[in-house]
Parts: sequence; structure tokens; C-alpha cells
Amino acid sequence: MATVQEMCARIGIVTGRGLASNIKRHFPRPVLYFLTLLVFSANTLNLGANLGAMAQAIQLLAPQIGFELLVVFFGVFSLVLQIFLSYKTYSRYLKWLALILLAYIFAALAVPGTNWGEVVMKAVIPQFDFNKETLIMICAILGTTISPYLFFWQTSQEVEQEISEGNTTIQSRKNAVSPKRLTFMRRDVWFGMFLSNTIMFFIIAATALTLFQNGITNINSAADAAEALRPFLGDFAYIAFSLGIIGTGLLSIPVLAGAASYAVSESFGFKEGLSKQWHQAIPFYIVIGISIGIGILINFLGIDVIKALIYSALLNGLVAPFILAAIVIISSNKKVMGESVNNIFTKIVGWGTTIVMAVSGVVALISLM
Repeated sequence: MATVQEMCARIGIVTGRGLASNIKRHFPRPVLYFLTLLVFSANTLNLGANLGAMAQAIQLLAPQIGFELLVVFFGVFSLVLQIFLSYKTYSRYLKWLALILLAYIFAALAVPGTNWGEVVMKAVIPQFDFNKETLIMICAILGTTISPYLFFWQTSQEVEQEISEGNTTIQSRKNAVSPKRLTFMRRDVWFGMFLSNTIMFFIIAATALTLFQNGITNINSAADAAEALRPFLGDFAYIAFSLGIIGTGLLSIPVLAGAASYAVSESFGFKEGLSKQWHQAIPFYIVIGISIGIGILINFLGIDVIKALIYSALLNGLVAPFILAAIVIISSNKKVMGESVNNIFTKIVGWGTTIVMAVSGVVALISLM
């Protein structure tokens, strides 16, 4: 995960362009449009599932408020934030809400009688029942961690960072590349990936040690998921879970919609960037609005929110190998990357990840048939 995100960030820093712009320059147009369609579709489904999860989280605290009304509110609220506020500004505060998910660490540690030696051993050498559900879930887990939207977002945010520092042209961004800049980026990426995976591990552990141990093998609602926090937080579990989901949702929706819009805008040559005012990049913000609008409508189809989250992750897992292949090829091209080209270790990890995800996707598709 960290190696893939590092490749994406390095592409953005070295070329001064977003990922779709680089794909556009080095691959045939049909390949570009195919990948863009995949990203837009996966991101929009993922976005819709996130809106539904946020609505369910609020209903834990205020069940009298209608689900559809909450979905529309969060969708419109997120769109307004993206249009009138920079992502950097409001993410600075929303991250505190997302940090509530750290409660899962303490929830897992609070479960009495846990054999942590066994937990660690099963994490390193897991046991699998190779049935349909497990194979689909493996692909979904890969898709929700090594996600296409993160590829486009990471690359574009490196470009946005350079623009915010005054490097408004592609050439000036290329000239700004320095070993110090690349080192800082790598530290940032690896720390971020370590933190997110640590939280994910303890979410899985807390769920296994509480729900699964008590015979609850299917999570059908936000209330079910929140129960994993009860050993540590007791009656406050629903409040913490709701705040955590709302925080992560409000952080992720701009990323999902923004990444989709970066891909579409760069593919068709629209002016793009969250650093621009809405009137400076109208098509870019229209694409964001379309993505959020479709995400809202998805929730009016009566789709189960928890299943929607799983299937959006599964779709990400199916889409990712195609884009990963393009990322590895571009970042391994010395003419494009110069001295910042992939080393042999990065190439092995990059292609290995691509192959594993491709195999996982094919097996999951076969399981669905």
C-alpha cells in the first residue's frame, strides 16, 4: 500500500501533472477513457455507500430523522464545503473526528481474557475457508486499502501542494523537485499508511473478539458495527461510532468525488483543481456535483448500506489492477521520471501487488458466477 502510494506521489512531484494527465500522455486514448470510466464508477458507488453509512450513524443517535433526508443533507453539505472551502482548511478540523476510530484499539485491548499471542499468530498466518464469501471479502479488503481513488488523489494533491507554494506551471513544478521534497513525501506516505493499517487491524481484531466470539457473524447495520466498541465505551459506543463515521465520511467524500473529477477533467482537458475557485474550474466542480448526485440517488434504490460498502470495495478491487499496471509502467520509465525512476525493489513490489490484486479479482468474479 505504501509503495503504491509512494509511486503515485513521486509521479505527481516529478512530472508536475496528475495521474490521468500522465496516462493521457503515455497510453492510447481508449485506455485512458476506459480507466477513467472505471474510476468514476467505483468512486461514485463508494461515495454513495459512505453517504448511506453516515446517515445510518446519525440514526443511531436520532432515529426519528429520515434516512433519505440525512443522505441528501450530507451530500449537499459535502458539495458546498468543496465549492466554498479548501479541502486543507476543513480537513484540519475533521481529522479530529476521524481520530475517534482510535477507540477501536482500546476496545480490542479492553476485551478480557484475550490471548494476544494467538491474535498476532493468526494475523501473520491466517486460516481461510476458501468459500465464496471469503474469496469475495479478500478482494474487497484489497480494494478498500489499495484503492484507485487514492492513486489519483495522491498524485493530484502533490501537484496541488506545489501550486500552493507558487509553482503554477508544469515546468516550475518540475524544477522544484529536490531530494528533500521526495524524502518528506516518503515519510508522510509511510506514516499515513502505517497509521491507517494499524487502525484497520484493531477494527478487525475488536470485531472478531466481540461480535464474532458471541456468534454475530454478519453485520447488517451501523448499530451492529458499533457494538464492537461496547467493551471499552459502554453506552457511549454509539456516540463514538457515529462521530467517527461522520468524520471519516466528510473526509472521504471530497477525496472520492475529487479523485473522480481529477480523472475526468484531466482526461478531457478541463481546468481542474480544488485550489481553484468554482468559477475558475466550472467543469471540474460539475463533475464533482454529478458524482455526489449519483451517490445520493444510489441510496434511494433501497440498497443495504453495509452490502453497498462491501460491493464498492469489491469494485475497487476489480478496477485497481488496471490502473496499478499504468502506474508501475509510468514510474518505471526513465524518460518520464529521470533519476526518480523506480528501483528494482519498488518494481517487484509494484508488479507483485498488481498480480496479486488481478488474481484476487478474477477469483472473486468467478465466485460471483
